[in-house]
Amino acid sequence: MQDPSDRELLKTIASQRRDLAPEVSAAFQAFQSKVFAEGALGSKTKQIIAVAVAHVTQCQQCIQSHTRAALRAGATPQELMEAVWVAAEMRAGGAYAHSNVMLAAINEEQSTQGDQECRS
Repeated sequence: MQDPSDRELLKTIASQRRDLAPEVSAAFQAFQSKVFAEGALGSKTKQIIAVAVAHVTQCQQCIQSHTRAALRAGATPQELMEAVWVAAEMRAGGAYAHSNVMLAAINEEQSTQGDQECRS
């Protein structure tokens, strides 16, 4: 795996990516620029969100680049850490919420087993 801190390697890979699919690469770059442009949410807020999401998606390169961008946009280390904790809670919360699926399966299975025991 590439070292996300090796900027020269990342530049080489980005160039290779553009060379292999120039139209798609240009479209993605335009999409990325539009997403992070000032809008209803400011640049600082968008970069803080990106840092939090990058932790959930576990993209090391994204974490590094968006952390730097967030700091340049005025985010504080405390804001970034709090956003990461929110992302961690949401990820854990998803697992907790999906326990409903497991519990429904348990209840259904136990109900089916109970019905079979009654018929025996």
